[in-house]
Order: sequence, then C-alpha cells, then structure tokens
Amino acid sequence: MVALAGSRRIGPARRLRGQFRLPGDKSLSHRLAILAALAEGTSRFGNFSTAGDCRSTLACLEALGVGVTLDDAVSIAGRGPGGLHAPAAPLDAGNSGSTLRMLAGVLAGRPFRSVLDGDASLRGRPVERVAAPLRAMGASIVTTGGRPPVTIEGAALAGLDHTLQVASAQVKTAILLAGLQADGRTSVTEPSPSRDHTERLLPCFGVPVRRTGRTVTVERARLTPFDMTVPGDPSSAAFLLVAALVVPDARVRVDGVLLNPSRIAFLDVLRRMGGAIRVGIESDDAEPVGWIEAETSALRGIDVTADEVPSLIDELPILTVAGALASGTFRIAGAEELRVKESDRIAAMVEGLATMGARVEEHPDGLTIEGGPRLHGAAVRAHGDHRIAMSLAVAALAAGGGDTLIEGAECASVSFPEFFAVLDRAVGAE
Repeated sequence: MVALAGSRRIGPARRLRGQFRLPGDKSLSHRLAILAALAEGTSRFGNFSTAGDCRSTLACLEALGVGVTLDDAVSIAGRGPGGLHAPAAPLDAGNSGSTLRMLAGVLAGRPFRSVLDGDASLRGRPVERVAAPLRAMGASIVTTGGRPPVTIEGAALAGLDHTLQVASAQVKTAILLAGLQADGRTSVTEPSPSRDHTERLLPCFGVPVRRTGRTVTVERARLTPFDMTVPGDPSSAAFLLVAALVVPDARVRVDGVLLNPSRIAFLDVLRRMGGAIRVGIESDDAEPVGWIEAETSALRGIDVTADEVPSLIDELPILTVAGALASGTFRIAGAEELRVKESDRIAAMVEGLATMGARVEEHPDGLTIEGGPRLHGAAVRAHGDHRIAMSLAVAALAAGGGDTLIEGAECASVSFPEFFAVLDRAVGAE
C-alpha cells in the first residue's frame, strides 16, 4: 500500500493473518471523558481512543476549564458541573457529531453562553432532535437552520419525560446528561434499543439509573471519579473481520474488544451470511470484553431489515462490502439515517462499489446488490468519510484486476488512525 498525498493505493491480498489489540472504543471514550469532567476528582483511562473525534471531545473539555493530561493514559480532573466555565471561543467539535450532541446536554444546564461548531461536514448534519428536548427542559438553544453552529444559553433545568421518535444513543445521552443537572426526574424512552453505554457507565460514576423496558431514568446526582482500561472498538474491528471473511487464506483474531450486545449485531449479520466467526467473553464488569475470530468464508446475500438498522448504523458501510462479495442478493432497507452521516453513506457506497464493478442499485432508504461479478481495482472516493474510506480499502483487498486508488483515504484517522498500518501488518504477516 502506498500513500499518495492523502490517497491510498491498495492491491489485492493473497492472504490475511494476524492477532490484534485495537485502540479503545470511540463511543466509550467520548462518554468516559464527559462523565469524568462532571465528576469531582481525577479519573484515569487506559487505552483511550486515538480517534480524531475523541481528541475533539478532550479539546472541548479543556476549553471549558477541565484539566486533561495525556501520557500513557488519559487523566481528567473534574470539578463537578459547577467547575465548568464559559469558553473563550466557539467549541470546535471537528467532525464529531458525538461531541456536539452530548456536550449540548452538558451545556444546557450551565449558566453561561456557549457555541458548538464543527467542520463543513458537521455543519451539514441535523441537530434539532437534540436541541428540541433540551429546550423543553429550559435551555435556550438556537441552531443555524437546524444545523450547527449551535448557540446555547444554559439555564436551571426541569426534568423531562421524553420519547424519542428515532432511536439515538447520542440524543438519549444528551438528555440524560442534562437530567443530571435538572430538578426532578428525567426519563428517555426509545422506539427500539440503541447503544446503552451511558446507562452502563453512569453507575460506575456513582449515579443511580433505573431501566424499565426501553425507558431510562436519572435524577440530579453528584458524580465520583472512575478509572477504566477502555476495551477495543468493535466498529473498528468490523473492518478487519470482514476482510478476514472475504480475502483468501485469511484468519484474524482481535483481543480485548468490547462485546456489548448493542455493538456487535453486525456479527449476527455476518453469521447469517455464512461467516465463520467465533466470540469469547473474558470479563464482564462495566462492559463485556473478550475476543473475536474470523476466517475466510463463502458468503451469501441476505436482507438487512429496518428493525436491525439502529444497532448496525456504523457497520452498514462495511456490511455492504461483504454483500458485494457474497453470492445471491444482499439488501439493506430502512437506513435513511445513513444519508445524514459524515457523508451520504448510501450514495457513497453505491458509487464506490459500482465503480469497482458491483451490480448495485440505490434506494431512498438503502440498496440492493446482486452478487456474482468479482470486484476489480478502480479509482474511488472516500467523500471525507472515515467509514467509507476503510470499507473501500477492504473491498480493494478482495478485488481483482489491479490496484484500487482511494482518494481522501486519510480521513480514516477520524475514528481509526492506525487502520492502514494494521492492514499492512495483516497483509504482510507470514
């Protein structure tokens, strides 16, 4: 693989082998940093995510007056919500929707004005789903046509009983973070399950949480410090695991990875497709942690339904690669949410896979791929989206007919800066 001014040239792989430990989970790292900033005392996190998105969260917390120390771990010196102060400039969330949405919940309860902003991609993403419930709790929030920049005038908040129209772990978290500063109870009910990291982590910081069905309830609480080694990111592991399924003579093991059931639904999809995948849980404290193995398999197309989409939202791009390399028909439906991510991920994957020779049809809420023709090397675009860049890189490993040039592949650093180095190791392993 050769880097060309931000692009990557990737040739077909004849084999893929390796045993890996990956950087800490991105979703956990965001939440741990924010909760530690609200705690009274110093928390320390080993294997904290190296993703650019999580660095954006840390930078925003520093701008709010939180002490952040980076050495072999990340230490965060919290002074409680009252220790946060008004930022001197707009808070730059970069490309991170997680940073912007979750910090909005924190800032809604602080008695000062703040502005949350980000890069051009983030400025194109909708934020009213998080702004509306925070307004209902008492904060003044002004968006820019429903998108960032977001101006927040924090206030004394009242508890809220809110039902989400669309399942969203980030919106749920923002409301719960506001609820920790509000008078009375705050409850969030989801139409379908989303990631439950916040509910799992809050008790680790001393916060009582009540879970009844799909409703989560908190009250105003004082947070205490917490230390943790962050398990590896399963959404990053998905790229290596799919590569192991579709490349000849391949076997990959990922150790120390997060195995939260709300994060590994993609493994069930791959098993339904015929993927040889094994999983083992080694510990189950705040979160279940263990290993995943995968090896070369003959995949078949399946239907991914709308009910499954919320638990697969980050892995759908790489699952389309598995679908393009499977026999039969592979469909995704009910995935309109993919159109308002870092890119329009439906259009971006359709474009990339079609350019590489896949028979793929785009739908408003998903796509259909007819298996059969082998992919071939081509010039494709990442569209500034880390998951598109990494998905197309995996497709390139399994393609024939020459190399694939991925324009803008450097954006993989947003979530997995080590991705191409890990892929090099796996392809070059003896």
